[in-house]
Amino acid sequence: MGSPAPLGGRFWRLIAATFLGFLGFGTVLPGLAPHIRHDLGGSDRTVGFVIGTFSVVALCSRIFAGRLADRKGRKRAFLTGLCSCTLAGVAYLLPIGIRSMYLGRVFQGIGEACLYTGAAAWAVEVAGLNRSARALGYLSSGIWGGVAAGPLIGQLLGSFERSAQFQVVLAISAIVLLSGVSEEYKPAMHAEKRPWLRRSIVPAGIAVGFVNVHYPVITGFLILHLARHGNSGPAAFSTYAGFVLLSRFFLGGLPDRIHPRITFYAGLAGMAGGLAIIATGPPFWGAVLGAGLLGFGFSFPWASIASTVLKRTADNERGSTVSVLSAFYDLFVGASSFSAGIVANRFGYAAAFIMAISALGAAAIGGRYVFAKLAPGERPAETEIAAAAEAS
Repeated sequence: MGSPAPLGGRFWRLIAATFLGFLGFGTVLPGLAPHIRHDLGGSDRTVGFVIGTFSVVALCSRIFAGRLADRKGRKRAFLTGLCSCTLAGVAYLLPIGIRSMYLGRVFQGIGEACLYTGAAAWAVEVAGLNRSARALGYLSSGIWGGVAAGPLIGQLLGSFERSAQFQVVLAISAIVLLSGVSEEYKPAMHAEKRPWLRRSIVPAGIAVGFVNVHYPVITGFLILHLARHGNSGPAAFSTYAGFVLLSRFFLGGLPDRIHPRITFYAGLAGMAGGLAIIATGPPFWGAVLGAGLLGFGFSFPWASIASTVLKRTADNERGSTVSVLSAFYDLFVGASSFSAGIVANRFGYAAAFIMAISALGAAAIGGRYVFAKLAPGERPAETEIAAAAEAS
């Protein structure tokens, strides 16, 4: 059996457009809070409300984004997201004070929901279902690369206004890049109306949600926790982000080649080990090792779950499926942000990392139901697509 054909230029243009979209998103982030607080005279409470507006809007936009991708096409959803990101950059520049920040975050939330939903469903279909995990891995690398590089560029630009202008340029560039990319997916003319949240996706959503409970813990408390133990937080976070980026790029296709259950639980084990090391407050190299192990393990659960679910999903429902899984991510990350703050305030920073480890146990239970239909050694793509075809 020969090796699969290489991913073509159309696929890499999708990844490049995704990178540009999230690069613009990351560029405005470092200057947002200082601009609200110092330039516009907002309070700390206003900063929190403006930043939180994005999460609420993104979560509520998932339903719209998924249905748009399934009923109007992946390209339409992708371009809608990029157009909304363009409007976000324009809104940030409007001379209407704090209201411009709220308006920008609203457009940013809609843009992120549509951009990712359209990109994920489209990339999987262009790459082929048998390479869905690899496609999602490359897509995640583009997202992480954009989000990681964006703040650096934002600092180099020197002002929030320039960052907002740069976001507009990047979003328009991505629109131009996608304009010549063809789409093979054809929406059904009279698609049957189905509930947005199907019961079969709930275990996958719960598993994805609990896996990501660690994220607000890392972003909120890693540097504060390690400041008491050699101040290795910045190096540890960079190691964590670097391992996520590189592992998803080079190893993201592992769930396509071996049983996705194996990569899922191996990833959870790596994450738990990394979090446990960090929770002990290790010296510098111990913290870097723990963060690297955490980032490496985090590279696999999402692709393992999402690729398995998408292989079971009819082509005219994949956009909605991506949006549901993303909504679980938003919900759990938002809720765990508050929970981690309460736990850290009452029991200390280490307790927040232990909370994240406990969440991985819940993710492992959810994963059992996701992979329950797969017999040992069974490949999910052929059997479940055939079953879906018979059911229809």
